[in-house]
Amino acid sequence: MSDLGVQPAGEAASLSQWQRVACTFTAPSKTFEDIKRGNKSRWMPFVIMAIVGYILFAAVTVKIGMEAVVDNQIRLDPKTEEKMAQIPADQREMQKKISVYVTEGIFIANPLFVLGGVALLSLGLWGTINFVFGGKATFGSIYTMWMYASLPTIVKTLLGTVVIFLAGEPDTFNIKNFAPTNLAALLYPNAAEANKALYSLASSLDFVTIWTLVLLSIGVATVAGVKRSSGYIAVFGWWVIFVLIGVGWAAAMG
Repeated sequence: MSDLGVQPAGEAASLSQWQRVACTFTAPSKTFEDIKRGNKSRWMPFVIMAIVGYILFAAVTVKIGMEAVVDNQIRLDPKTEEKMAQIPADQREMQKKISVYVTEGIFIANPLFVLGGVALLSLGLWGTINFVFGGKATFGSIYTMWMYASLPTIVKTLLGTVVIFLAGEPDTFNIKNFAPTNLAALLYPNAAEANKALYSLASSLDFVTIWTLVLLSIGVATVAGVKRSSGYIAVFGWWVIFVLIGVGWAAAMG
């Protein structure tokens, strides 16, 4: 009912979804306070991220080409490249075609992955903030908060799209690091020559990721009714764990 403008006397006026989107960038606490009051519609940020994601998909398809995307990923993984070189040419081409279809399918189905991924991550954060830090958040409020806190990712996606159209090189394009928003993109222009563990660590030091983590920290503390420091510990604690797992996996695979 709050999205329809019906508001009990004495309470702050509810924000529209567009206002929540705008406030996420300008005054995030307003967005998260609105979610805490029970305004949990999360479709606007989801639709925005989906549309921007398809814009990137179009840019990659037109300027880079899915076959080049697949070839580059094989080249960036020496073990996969070695395996591909050892199989007959016809089988190699068939596997590349399958990889192209899979890559296209991931792009097309990405909105569904966003919904599922945010739900899973929200479940972990919901349990952490409530059972470890004594919060009182509902799963729905954490889920909605995460959707809005993820909006900075559109900045990275749009920047990556611009870079692809202005300076995209099919031979060096890395779909896993398509925008110059992290240390890896600045320090290792040629990912194939970088140490995999160091590249993974440098990739995680991304200003859009840090921006999103800060919003998540503020948001989870707000909707759970705990100290903001607890939100930062919960969010950045999980992030450090995931970064270490990623670096360890990269080292093992390298």
